[in-house]
Amino acid sequence: MTINEAQETVDLWIKKYGVRYFNILTNMAILTEEVGEVARIISRKYGEQSEKESDKEKVLSDELADVLWVIICLANQTGIDLEKAFIKNLDKKSIRDKKRHLNNNKLKNKE
Repeated sequence: MTINEAQETVDLWIKKYGVRYFNILTNMAILTEEVGEVARIISRKYGEQSEKESDKEKVLSDELADVLWVIICLANQTGIDLEKAFIKNLDKKSIRDKKRHLNNNKLKNKE
């Protein structure tokens, strides 16, 4: 699925099942909540925090997909073609950071 296809799929789903998009401010709050859920999983699974019993059923892939869903909703609501925006962003990073990371001694010899 391309990014454009994902945007179209979300838009069709909203129109069929969601009645309408939540307003942009609500979606921003939902995005913040979903990113927090991703942070919770990562801090417990890969970080130093211990898992609670209620955390064990949480799945990182599902929470990342929730984040992507809300980002796509926000892009659709604001008329942004995420595929074009991502390509433009990648080009910007490739020019700006062409040698920056390669020359960063902090990144060398670390796994």
